[in-house]
Amino acid sequence: MRWEGEYLGEARAAIVRAGTVDELEQARVRYLGRRSELSEALRNARELAVEERAELNRTRGALEAAVAERLEAIERAELDRALTEEVVDVTLPGERILRGHRHLISQIRREVESVFLGLGYEVVDGREVENTRYNFDGLNFPPWHPARSPHNSLFLDRTTLLRTETSPSQIRVMESREPPVYIISHGRVYRRDTIDAPHYPIFLQVEGLAVDRGITLADLKGTLLHLMRALFGEERRVRFRTHYFPFTEPSLEPDVSCFACDGEGCRTCKFSGWIEMGGSGMVDPAVLEFVGYDPEEVSGFAFGLGLERIAQLRHGVPDVRLLWDSDLRVITQF
Repeated sequence: MRWEGEYLGEARAAIVRAGTVDELEQARVRYLGRRSELSEALRNARELAVEERAELNRTRGALEAAVAERLEAIERAELDRALTEEVVDVTLPGERILRGHRHLISQIRREVESVFLGLGYEVVDGREVENTRYNFDGLNFPPWHPARSPHNSLFLDRTTLLRTETSPSQIRVMESREPPVYIISHGRVYRRDTIDAPHYPIFLQVEGLAVDRGITLADLKGTLLHLMRALFGEERRVRFRTHYFPFTEPSLEPDVSCFACDGEGCRTCKFSGWIEMGGSGMVDPAVLEFVGYDPEEVSGFAFGLGLERIAQLRHGVPDVRLLWDSDLRVITQF
């Protein structure tokens, strides 16, 4: 009866002496592990008498029960100690959990959408990969225009390119429906611009188009004034300067009165009191004829603005590259 006597007593004593989980595991391995004397005897149990085999099994069962009982006692003691000694001060401030939020450009995009949805406009998506028919021909770009050059636009082949503006979606919409048309289109556009503080080869643009009977320049001015006041403040003023764009005639560049100095002149507006915002004008009759509209029956206006430019001007971001670097030190400020 050596196993149920001397061996079992020695093992039980070691198990009871174990004060931690690690010490208990060491005792278990010593007396119940694969290399223990008991396990070795069990592997050769076929050569033993029936009674001795039964003794080995009873010893193993008793030790396994002792280990489980001691483990439960150690865990219960550890829990009692933690509840007694490890006091949590509930008055201490908790750790701040950082939560994500929309990027500044996405915030401005949603603001612009909200303004025009309130005016009854429809938001449409366009294709980032376009062909020259919609990117240039439909927008009345003459064959000699610099934008058609591979030095200025990103061509994939002779007639396919990454869109240089979101205007092609306006042509597609007008081809698919009869007027009236009131839409805005926004998204990424691509140009071969040298990267510097105000320029990046990829940027986001929003363009608007209104085509209906009796549309005039006054409608364009009122629409842009409403947008600028929504983005920069109710006291903003808008002025227009003549310009040239292939797809509008007449073509105008809108300026908004500087929100930093209220038109008195500062570094933000280069001491002019005005900030250039983009391009606009009345839709050229050639564009209306291209999509099958009668310019004698309908007229329209169009405009285009850069979302990064709005972000830079409104929040004083000195370099457009900061909006593309995903630097949390910049992004979390807005």
